[in-house]
Amino acid sequence: MFSHYDRQRVAQLCENSGLMTRALEHYEDPASIKRCIVQTDKIPEEFLINYFGRLTVELGLECLDEMMKVNIRQNLQAVINIAKKYSDLFGPTRIIDLLEKYRTAEGLYFYLGGIVNITEDKDVTYKYIEAATRMGQLNEVERICRESNSYDPERVKNFLKEQQLTEQLPLIIVCDRFNFIHDLVLYLYKNQQFKSIEVYVQRVNPTRTPAVIGGLLDVDCDENIIKGLLNSVSPQSIPIDELVGEVESRNRLKLLLPFLEATLAAGNQQQAVYNALAKIYIDSNNNPEKFLQENDMYDTLQVGKYCEKRDPNLAFIAYSKGQNDLELINITSENSMFRAQSRYLLDRADPEIWSYVLSENNIHRRSLVDQVVSTAVPQSQDPEKVSIAVKAFIDADMPVELIELLEKIILEPSTFSDNANLQNLLMLTAAKSDRGRVANYIQSLDNYTPEDIAQQCIDVGMYEEAFLIYKKASQHQEATGVLVDHVVSIDRAQEYADQVDLPEVWSRVAKAQLDGVRVSDAIESYLRAQDPSNYPEVIEVATHSGKDEDLIKFLRMARKTLREAPIDTALAFCYARTNQLPELEEFLRGTNVANVEESGDKAYEEGYHEAAKIFYSSISNWAKLSTTLVHLEDYQAAVECARKANSVKVWKQVNEACVAKKEFRLAQICGLNLIVHADELQDLVKQYERNGYFDELISLLEAGLGLERAHMGMFTELGIALSKYHPERVMEHLRIFWGRLNIPKVIRACEEAHLWPELVFLYAHYDEYDNAALAMMERAADAWEHHTFKETIVKVANLEIYYRALNFYLQEQPSLITDLLQVLTPRIDVNRVVRMFEKSDNIPLIKPFLLNVQPQNKRAVNDAINDLLIEEEDHKQLRDSVENFDNYEAVALAQRLEKHELVFFRQIAANIYRKNKRWDKSIALSKQDKLYKDAIETSAISGKADVVEELLRYFVDIGSKECYVGMLYACYDLIPLHVVMEISWRHGLNDFTMPFMINYMSQQAFTIDQLKRDNDERKAREADNKKEEDTGPILGQSRLMLTQGPMQTGGSPAPNGIMPQPTGYGGF
Repeated sequence: MFSHYDRQRVAQLCENSGLMTRALEHYEDPASIKRCIVQTDKIPEEFLINYFGRLTVELGLECLDEMMKVNIRQNLQAVINIAKKYSDLFGPTRIIDLLEKYRTAEGLYFYLGGIVNITEDKDVTYKYIEAATRMGQLNEVERICRESNSYDPERVKNFLKEQQLTEQLPLIIVCDRFNFIHDLVLYLYKNQQFKSIEVYVQRVNPTRTPAVIGGLLDVDCDENIIKGLLNSVSPQSIPIDELVGEVESRNRLKLLLPFLEATLAAGNQQQAVYNALAKIYIDSNNNPEKFLQENDMYDTLQVGKYCEKRDPNLAFIAYSKGQNDLELINITSENSMFRAQSRYLLDRADPEIWSYVLSENNIHRRSLVDQVVSTAVPQSQDPEKVSIAVKAFIDADMPVELIELLEKIILEPSTFSDNANLQNLLMLTAAKSDRGRVANYIQSLDNYTPEDIAQQCIDVGMYEEAFLIYKKASQHQEATGVLVDHVVSIDRAQEYADQVDLPEVWSRVAKAQLDGVRVSDAIESYLRAQDPSNYPEVIEVATHSGKDEDLIKFLRMARKTLREAPIDTALAFCYARTNQLPELEEFLRGTNVANVEESGDKAYEEGYHEAAKIFYSSISNWAKLSTTLVHLEDYQAAVECARKANSVKVWKQVNEACVAKKEFRLAQICGLNLIVHADELQDLVKQYERNGYFDELISLLEAGLGLERAHMGMFTELGIALSKYHPERVMEHLRIFWGRLNIPKVIRACEEAHLWPELVFLYAHYDEYDNAALAMMERAADAWEHHTFKETIVKVANLEIYYRALNFYLQEQPSLITDLLQVLTPRIDVNRVVRMFEKSDNIPLIKPFLLNVQPQNKRAVNDAINDLLIEEEDHKQLRDSVENFDNYEAVALAQRLEKHELVFFRQIAANIYRKNKRWDKSIALSKQDKLYKDAIETSAISGKADVVEELLRYFVDIGSKECYVGMLYACYDLIPLHVVMEISWRHGLNDFTMPFMINYMSQQAFTIDQLKRDNDERKAREADNKKEEDTGPILGQSRLMLTQGPMQTGGSPAPNGIMPQPTGYGGF
C-alpha cells in the first residue's frame, strides 16, 4: 500500500520485535540479511525457501554458508531443501563443496539423493555413491550402480574395493556391467571371498562364468574349487564355446572333461560341447579316429584346424567329414598325402574343386595327377565320378595328362574300356594335341562316334584322317564331301565316285564341279546321277557361262521327273538364245508351265526381239508386244497393239519411240491418249521440249483441247508453251480459256517470258489485285492503262499500295492524280496524303482533293488549304475556311496573317483572335487598320466591362464621336452609368450621350414600377395567409396526411431504427 518510507528503519524495528520475515523483506544489505536468516526457528520454511529465489547466486551461497556455520544441526534440513530447489541455479559442484566443507555426509546424501536420478554429471553420481556408502545405504549404492549410466566405472570400482564392504554386490554389479571381470575375480580371490564369486556366477550373470573360470586359472586356483564352481552353475546358462576358449588358451582343457560329460549326459546338444570333447580325446589319444568318424555334431573346421599340427591324418578325417575342401587340400598338400587327396577328389566329384587343384598355380599338380592316374581312377567303379574327373582335366587344358589318363582307362583292360564317350574323348584330345596317334586310334578303336570325330578332325585340319573315318564307317557321301570341300580335289572325288558308283555321290561331285564352274562335267555328273534337284543353280551357272546346249540336255532330263515353272522357263529361254525359234514355237504350243512373260521380258532386255515377239504373241500381251514391235520398227502395228492394250505405260513407250523416229502423226495419236492423264502430261511436254519439237507440242495440245477428257493441265501447259514459243498468241488464249487455267503456273511463265499485259490480266482474274497494281506500276511502259488501273487499285487489300500508287502518279502522270485521288478518297488516310505531298512540295496539285475532303475538318487538311489560300491571296475563300472549319492552329495562323500586307488578311487575323477570346489582340489589330466597326463588335462579344470601357475611352481620346455613340449603342449593357456620365461631362459629349441617358432612365423607371407592383402583390399574399392561419384550427389544419406529414406518437419504437412512412392509404 505504502512505498515511500524508510525501509532500513522499519526493518530494524521488525527485527527487534522478532518479526524476521518482515525484516528480511525490508533489509537490502547482505550483513543484515545474513544476521536474520540464520534464525530459522523464527522463519517459516516455505517463506525461507521462496526468499532465496530473490537473492543473487553469490549472496544465496553466502547465506547458506552462514546458516551452516552458525548452527549446522538446526539449519541443515533447511539448507538441504533450499539446495535441492535451487540446485541448477547455484550449481551442484558449489553446493557439494559447501557441504564437504562442514564434513556432513548426511547432508550430501540427502541433497544428492534429490538430483542423482536426473543428473548426467559423473562427479555428482560418484559423490552420491560415496555418501551412501559412508551412510551405510548399500541398497541405494547397489541401485545406482545397476541403473545409472552417469558415473566413471573405474573410479567407482576402485572406491568400492577400498571400502572393503561386507556385501560385495555393488562391486560385482559395476565389474559385470563394465567388463572388469578379471579385476573382480582377482580381488575376491585375494580376499578369500569365494562365496561372492558363487553369488556372481549363480545369481548375477551366469554367462560370465567362462571369464571367471579364466581368472581363477590365472591366479592358480585349486581345481577342486573350479570344478565345484562349475557344478554349481546350470550348464544351459553357460556359453560353452567361450568356456572352452578360456580353458584351452591356458592348456587346461582336460579340466572340463567331467563337466562336459555331465553336460552331454544332461541332454545338452551344443556343438561347442562336442568340439571340446573332440579336442580332449585328441590330446589324450582316447581313440579319436572313432569319435571323429562316427560323431556328426562337432565343428569339422574347428576340430580339423586343432588337429593340423598334432596329427594330419585326424585333420584329414575331420575335413573330409565336413567337406572342408580347401583346408583338406592344404593339409594333404603340405604333408604329401596326394593319394588320400586324389581319392577324396574323385569321391567328392566337384568340378570347382577339381578346377582349383588342377590350376597352374598349384605347385603340387604333377604329384596329384600321378596319383589320380595310377591309383584313384583305376580303383573307381563309378562312371559318373570318372567322367567328372576327365572333364576337369579337359577344363584345365591338360591334354597330355588327359591322354595318359584315358589310355590308362581304355587301352588297358578295365570297366571303361568299351565306353564310347571315353573313346571319343581320347580321339578328340589326340586330334588337338598329339595328331600322330589319331591314325592308330582309328584302326584300334571301334566304339567311337565317327561323325563327331571326323568333324573334329576337319576342324583341326586333319582331312585325310576324317576321310579314313568316313570311309571306314561307309559314309561315302561325307567322305566325298571331305575330298571336295577340304582336300579340294575334284578329280579324287570323281575317282571315288567311279569306285562306289552311287547316285548321291555323283550328285555331290556334280555340285562340286558346278561350284568350280566345270559346267559341262557337272551336267554330265547330274545326268549320271539322274538328279535334277539342283536345277536352280544349274540354270543360273549354265546361263551365265553360255552353256545353252548342255543346259538344254539337263532341262530335258529334269522335265521327265519335275514339272517346275523355272525349268520350263529356262528351257524356253535357251531356245530363244540359241535362235531355235521353230522349237520355241512348238514348245509353247505344247503343255508347259513356263513363265512365258518372264521369258519374253528377258528376251526383250537382251535384244532377242523376234523371240520376244513369239513369247508376247503366245500370251496376247499387247502392251509388251507393241513395245517389241517398236524395236522391230513396225510402228503401225505397234500403235494398233497399244490401242488394244490401252495402257498408259504402253502409249508412253510407243510415243517415245515414234517421237525418236520423227513419226509425229503416230506420236500424236499416242500423245492424245497420254495428255488426258494429268500425271503423264508434264513428262510428255518435257520430252517434246527436250527434242526441240515445239510446234508439234503446241499442235498436240491444241488437238487435245477438244477431247471430252480435256483437263486444266492441258490448257495450262498450252498457255505456258505459247508464252515460250509464240508469245503473240498468249493474250488470245488467256481471254478465251482463263477460267480453265492453273493461273499461278501461267503467271510464273508470263513473268519468265516478260509478258506484262498478260501478267496483269492473270492477276486481275485471279483476284490478286495487289500484285496486278504493283505489276502495272513496275512495268508502266507496257502494262499501265489509267482506266484499268483505277478499277484495280480500289480492290487491293494492302493499303500501302495506295500510297505507292500516288507516288507513281506523281512521278509518271501528275495530271491524272486528282482523278486517282477521287476514287481513293474513301480508303486512304487523308492526313498521310497531305504529309506526303507537303514533303514533295506538291500541295497545289491536289487542291481539288483537299477542298473535297475539307468537310471532314481534319487539321492537316485545313492547314494545307489555309497555307495554299494565303499563298494565292484568296482572302474570301480563306475567310470561309477559317469560319466554317475550326480544326487548325488558330493562334499561329492569326500571328502569320496579322503581318500580311493585305488588310483583308489582317482583318481575318482579328476575327481569329476574336473567336479564340483574345480580345485585346483582336481589338488592337482592328484599331491598327481603323476597322472600328470590327473593334466595337469584338468588345460587345467579349462581355467584359473593362474591355468595353478601354475602347470607349480610346474613341473619346481620338475624337471619334460617331464611334462613341456606336459603342454606347452596341455595348449598352456593359457600360456602367457613372463611367458614361463622367466621360460625357469631362469631354462635353452631353448631346451625343443624351440618347443613351434617356433610354437608361426610361428603363430604370420601368424597372422601379415593376418592382413596386411585385412588392404590393407579395404583401397582399402574406396578409391573406396570415388571416387564414389566425382563423383556422391549430391541429389538423389539413386532412391530407400527404401535406401534413407523419405524426409523432408514443407508440413502440420503429423497427430497425427506421420510421415508417405514410402512404396515404390509411384505410388499409
